[in-house]
Amino acid sequence: MNCTDKVAVTSRSFSRNAILRADLLARYEHVTFNDAGRKLEGDELVEFLHGHDKAITALERIDDYVLSRLPELKAIGKYGVGLDMIDLEAMRRHGKLLGWTPGVNRRSVAELTLSSAIAMLRHVPAANREILAGTWRQHTGGLLSGRTVGIIGCGHVGKDLVRLLQPFGCTVIVNDIRHYADFYGEFDIRALALEELLSRADVVTLHVPLDDSTRGILNEARMALMKPTAILINAARGGLVDETALKAALIAKRLAGAAFDVFADEPPQDKDLLALANFLATPHIGGSAEEAILAMGRAAIDGLDHNHIPGISID
Repeated sequence: MNCTDKVAVTSRSFSRNAILRADLLARYEHVTFNDAGRKLEGDELVEFLHGHDKAITALERIDDYVLSRLPELKAIGKYGVGLDMIDLEAMRRHGKLLGWTPGVNRRSVAELTLSSAIAMLRHVPAANREILAGTWRQHTGGLLSGRTVGIIGCGHVGKDLVRLLQPFGCTVIVNDIRHYADFYGEFDIRALALEELLSRADVVTLHVPLDDSTRGILNEARMALMKPTAILINAARGGLVDETALKAALIAKRLAGAAFDVFADEPPQDKDLLALANFLATPHIGGSAEEAILAMGRAAIDGLDHNHIPGISID
């Protein structure tokens, strides 16, 4: 570690966190925080990072345009687990180092997913809206217990969700490009083709990264395979689901409900989708538990010093 290195923190939430600020300043004397709370992109991002040796980034897009204008930047510590905002090939071309720790927010995302499933099965969002509008009406919902939960992506978050589901006696089915035979055996999990999972599950939840192989993975045709009583949850990445097709399915009651923490564009602009009584929207808070924020922040700080030129296989 070279404490004379200048570090820029683009992340707004990291910059607001007193504990993380203190942890970083204990290692580095020269730190520029995003105290203005600006959403940094393009030339403004380049300007903010200019003159710094290292950076901690979150949802800012780090691409060839940005990296080509920052020859002095040596390393990036990634705050958060998603890498879809970083052009890894551009990082390789420009010889930039990346510090990244997968799975540090797994429990935070898994708990939000679990709470979303229960909320939608018990019609909590619709009931709450009615109370606020002056209507007192009891909704009859259903239990999560004993249902079939389909997990698309059984990496860090998917595995943690499996563990949280154990007391509910759910049948768990998964779809993943990898086969975790020992884990599946331990928890009596069946690995299925995506189409079969969609047709069988009462709750479908996404836990895959966003890349060329997963973008739009749930399109209109695949959502049509789901039960009309099923719930769809996305606390992974925006862009995995065709949101226009989702809205049509919810309106037509071809899906019972959906809960999304992430959207293709954030904040989402489709007010009609957000207004649906059978839709629950949260503002990308999957990793926003205090414990997860500290874990992600400290991993990002560590990534400033323990890093390598990307050649990363995402799990």
